[in-house]
Amino acid sequence: MKFLTALATAALATTASAFAPARSQVQVHSPNILANVNTHGSHAVSTSQSTRSPTSLCDMLTQTELPEKLYFEKTDREPAKVLGGIKIGNRKLTVVTGASSGLGLNCAATLAKSGRHFVVMAVRDVEKGKRVAKEFGMPDGSYVVMKLELGSLQSVRDFVFNLKAFKSNRGLDNLICNAAVYKPTDPEPAWTDDGFEQSMGINHFGHFLLVNLLIDDLAKVKGSRCCIVGSITGNSNTVGGGLVYPRADLGDLSGFAEGAKKPISMADGKPFFGAKAYKDSKVCNMMTVSELHRRYHESTGIAFSSMYPGCIAETQLFREKRPWFRKAFPWFMKYVTGGYVGMEEAGERLAQVVDDPQCNKSDVYWSWNGGAQQIGRWSADGKPRGAGGSGGEIFENTQSDAVRDRETAVKMWELSCKAVGLTEKDKPKAAESA
Repeated sequence: MKFLTALATAALATTASAFAPARSQVQVHSPNILANVNTHGSHAVSTSQSTRSPTSLCDMLTQTELPEKLYFEKTDREPAKVLGGIKIGNRKLTVVTGASSGLGLNCAATLAKSGRHFVVMAVRDVEKGKRVAKEFGMPDGSYVVMKLELGSLQSVRDFVFNLKAFKSNRGLDNLICNAAVYKPTDPEPAWTDDGFEQSMGINHFGHFLLVNLLIDDLAKVKGSRCCIVGSITGNSNTVGGGLVYPRADLGDLSGFAEGAKKPISMADGKPFFGAKAYKDSKVCNMMTVSELHRRYHESTGIAFSSMYPGCIAETQLFREKRPWFRKAFPWFMKYVTGGYVGMEEAGERLAQVVDDPQCNKSDVYWSWNGGAQQIGRWSADGKPRGAGGSGGEIFENTQSDAVRDRETAVKMWELSCKAVGLTEKDKPKAAESA
């Protein structure tokens, strides 16, 4: 058993480095079932493939190249859609970012097919979003596709304006922040339209502004929920986050304090490190959930949460790799570490967080089947259990001390407000707890 544990740990470290994509690529979080989405309208751009494809690096991400300029206001801004209330009817209104591929798509499809949700697919590429929605069999009248480029703060504001115009005075039942980019092998940072390093700019800053601009809309609905997809790589009390180099570390947030804009590429102000930039952004995501809960749950009743869907090992992330690796990695995650989960199941897990009555608690980090805090234990069916992989029941997982660091979280929040230009007019009207 000790040998298997050592082997698994070494393999995870190898996966994070030696087997990373050979060229610069962007990825999108894809927890469970339909999760991974084309970061269209969210953040990262996801793969052009529209079939259900799992993610990688135990973090459910999709890949694709992002252009230098992500959003042109004059040409990319969508005309506002109106009279959405008629289409929505009595269903819950749910926004999913990065819903055109991977985890986000699977999640969106699961919710739309349930008949209980009207889904707003927030994506970079609207035409792709429309196409994959049909390919996935999402019922007509169960969704609408809207433009959202998380790498542009102007696009985030335009999306919020259009969403409010579409839904009119009704509230927002659920907000799922799923989209993300992952660029572990880039030697140099790429930048968002606002000058942020893309991993932090898309994964954290874009979503941070989005959530703040929609809190009052969520507050209108009793029992509303907001889920920001987390990651074991940003949680140092897990195998993937604590044993796989580099570890997430925001340091003293000196990079944020200096504005977090070009040429500053890392939260701690140190030289760019692509894999760490992603992990740092996930720490910020999970800290944001805790701060949202502390500041707004009591006055609004909104349930703020994060989640980890499991390791989606069969993904387009590895399409550049040798055939032997594409075959071996899923096998390894299934039968050695026990962390494997299919894309469809991952999407269902993400959907569960906003649909299941038992998930109405706030300030929770949801996980399944052990939550990846250990290597899987051997079971009679030959598949290790307890490492966050397929099967098992949902439970409230424990975040690392670094994620729960109150002092750093408060500093991160205040500096993020400044970085995204959140004005007094922008800030939620809901009472903020002391």
